Amino acid sequence: MPNLQDEIGKKQPFDLAEEEAYLNVRRTAATLESYFGRLFRKAGLSEATYNVLRILRAAGEDGRCWGEIRQDLVVPVPDVTRLIDRLEKSGHCERQRSVTDRRKVYIRITKKGLDVVNGLDEPVRNGLQGRLGHMAEADLRKLSALLERTRDQDN
Repeated sequence: MPNLQDEIGKKQPFDLAEEEAYLNVRRTAATLESYFGRLFRKAGLSEATYNVLRILRAAGEDGRCWGEIRQDLVVPVPDVTRLIDRLEKSGHCERQRSVTDRRKVYIRITKKGLDVVNGLDEPVRNGLQGRLGHMAEADLRKLSALLERTRDQDN
């Protein structure tokens, strides 16, 4: 199994273990993003719009305000409104103004959006198992914990 140094043709070992770890995370993320990006594009979605549809599906009939959606995105994007506009234009979601607070606009998933995101459940699950399923569950949980510790440094 080649290591990162061999994969990228680096002649000398990394000076810092932190650099090697960072580049390993980036290379792995790029590999996973490439696979899942192709999967989502086949359904007419981006990774971000897929994530929004998952958030809206979980919200149920109550829907979510755009600020809540922005907060819940796995990968932050600068313009959630544009994502919602695209999903609304394609019929995957709809907006409804609150009757009690006219400043609030709730976004709800439509039947079309629900069909698309539900149809991706199995291919996504298969993709995850195909790319990560060779590792033991304990190793995956340890990897997740280590990545969470890394993100905690920013808080």
